[in-house]
Amino acid sequence: AMQSALLLAVRHGGRMERGSRRRSEPDEPDKSRMKRTIIKDWKTRLSYFLQNSSNSNKRKSKKVGKQRNYFRPSPEEAQLWSEAFDELLANKYGLAAFRAFLKSEFCEENIEFWLACEDFKKTKSPQKLTSKAKKIYNDFIEKEAPKEINIDFQTKNMIAQNIQEATHTCFSAAQKRVYSLMENNSYPRFLESEFYQELCKKTPISRAAQGT
Repeated sequence: AMQSALLLAVRHGGRMERGSRRRSEPDEPDKSRMKRTIIKDWKTRLSYFLQNSSNSNKRKSKKVGKQRNYFRPSPEEAQLWSEAFDELLANKYGLAAFRAFLKSEFCEENIEFWLACEDFKKTKSPQKLTSKAKKIYNDFIEKEAPKEINIDFQTKNMIAQNIQEATHTCFSAAQKRVYSLMENNSYPRFLESEFYQELCKKTPISRAAQGT
């Protein structure tokens, strides 16, 4: 019955809208298939970032603590992330989800640079500070860097001079700029994304993706 109803709907749609632009739009089964694929891709990327974030804490944390990273947040927890960008970044699962989102938008270098700066600011040894500063510069700042971030020439120049004698504030201006770029552009889009909306629902993703 379901198939014949779908067939009728498709035929009917074809007759009603012949020659109009809307015919090229995917029909409902296609849409739900696309939605399932998007969510599946998200979950793959998300588990990758969650595993990576727990790797750095491997030595420090006990098994139980490490497992916690994988727990899906409650809808109430997920809704908190929409209150402030910092709420999202402070949550391990939220940060991993945001990274997965940026990867889908091909701008994950922004969050990677921000995380590298956070790590850089915690570095105690002056030798490590200098080597980390050079690595950040090579990875994110210099022209044609593999993960080049979008900052102005003046800021880049200032960083190039500062890393010769690296201090904790080397990347402050660039980090602020990238933070504000993410907060004003990617963050609002993340909050509207299919994946985030699913996290805020009471139904688990797997059930929601299957439909009724």
